[in-house]
Amino acid sequence: MGRVEGKTAIVTGAGSGIGRASAELLAREGAGVVVTDINEQAAAETAAAIEAAGAKAFAMPQDVTSEAGWPEVFAAARDRFGGPHILVNNAGVGGLGAPQDPEHGTLENFRRINNVNLEGVFLGCKHAIPALRAAGGGAIVNISSLAAMLATPAIAAYGAGKAGVRQYTKSVAMHCAQQGDEIRCNSIHPGVIETAMTEPMFAARAEGDADAGRQRYREMIPTGKLGRPEDIANAVLFLASDESRYITGAELVIDGGLSII
Repeated sequence: MGRVEGKTAIVTGAGSGIGRASAELLAREGAGVVVTDINEQAAAETAAAIEAAGAKAFAMPQDVTSEAGWPEVFAAARDRFGGPHILVNNAGVGGLGAPQDPEHGTLENFRRINNVNLEGVFLGCKHAIPALRAAGGGAIVNISSLAAMLATPAIAAYGAGKAGVRQYTKSVAMHCAQQGDEIRCNSIHPGVIETAMTEPMFAARAEGDADAGRQRYREMIPTGKLGRPEDIANAVLFLASDESRYITGAELVIDGGLSII
């Protein structure tokens, strides 16, 4: 039996990268997965790949910043697979390409980044709590970042939002515990992971040469390796499953040792 057999999971931003890897792994381990993404085609491709592998999924377009869309996602999950029991708040933007430092960043860009990265998580948690409670409990997994724990002057808006996700996760966990709900909420903090979203970061590190930028990051990381989406998906599966039934309000750093330097 799979590790999340019979459960229903919603994964936002699942059209690519960490979200896609998480959706595919949860499906392989027995969950019916609702794949959402603002990119409708990318979401459909992820769901099609899951179904082609013999697992259960369907795709929905979703802008996580729109509150009106969240009840529709939970209702569709319940109608298609039951539950839901798992929410993975993964959708996010890096905001690279515009200044984010404390002196030159604009209020417009700060709000744009954190409308997705922080407010999207707020909305997901808000609507997940009653839905998971009605299903008898479950797990919320919020994808934050190592940037939540370090000074990030070049990407200050991104770091601030991810720090907000870190704190908000703990508040959600405490609220659910105080309400007597069987709902756990934890955050994952990836380091340097190779995805489409980090490609501009590699290029920026070495004056436009992404390959040179990758190498510079490898040299910074104690293990000498960049992370892969699957490394984060494995943690998502653990925190979504009953194996982590006694873990809530925790933060799991997955960074090849970068934060211990």
